[in-house]
Amino acid sequence: MIGAYTATVLRALIGAAIIAPFWLARGPAWPSRAVMKLHLERGLVSAFMALSFFFALTRLPLAEAIALSFIAPLLALYLARVLLGETIARKAVLASILGFAGTLVIVGGRIGAGRFDEDAALGLAAMLFSAVLYAYNFIVIRRQSQVAGPVEIATFHSGIGGLVLLAFAPFAWATPGTSALWPLVAAGALTVTGSMAIAWAYAREEAQALVPIEYSGFVWASLFGWLFFRESVTLPTLAGTALIVAGCWLVARRDRTAGNAPA
Repeated sequence: MIGAYTATVLRALIGAAIIAPFWLARGPAWPSRAVMKLHLERGLVSAFMALSFFFALTRLPLAEAIALSFIAPLLALYLARVLLGETIARKAVLASILGFAGTLVIVGGRIGAGRFDEDAALGLAAMLFSAVLYAYNFIVIRRQSQVAGPVEIATFHSGIGGLVLLAFAPFAWATPGTSALWPLVAAGALTVTGSMAIAWAYAREEAQALVPIEYSGFVWASLFGWLFFRESVTLPTLAGTALIVAGCWLVARRDRTAGNAPA
């Protein structure tokens, strides 16, 4: 309706407007310099991560775009080792390999079907750029979640991201029509809810256990792509999904075993 840029900016600003009153109502102190630095870092990274991601969605089917984004959790596992000092369990590595293999099956199916044109190449480049930023974003989320609550994180995540992108309005802004209002409000609300859920999760579990679960998003992307855009689900898509779900199962099994271990 309004292009990737305007949709991304308004999604972030509407999300900030939804959550900021809840943060302010708690009478919080302003974040310390160290915490504010993390908020600024994630807001900046998330702004361009989201913009490139939504641009890719204008060039690729939803399910395939989500599948391509799954290179991010694979990268994040090893960034967690380098930047957070986490020890990567073998099952977490295997889970990521299975998920990434599923992604390759899906991409290979598109290439084999002869549907790799200029639009697909642009979408692929944008999604890979977004995935690199998303991988680093995982690390910042993990650090944020140790020093700030979900409501504060969601407020600054949306607010800073929106303000960063707003600087480009003179060059890329497209005034939205009334038909875009409710989808934008819904997108803002979902952004806030997702941001708080992620912050809550990363405060309680290591990145290596959480990032492979990102692969389950492909199942939802396939469903929503079919429901809202009538995008077909191909055999390579189903095969890739099977590998992705297998990776998620490995991580869930590891967590359950750890939770049942004697004290």
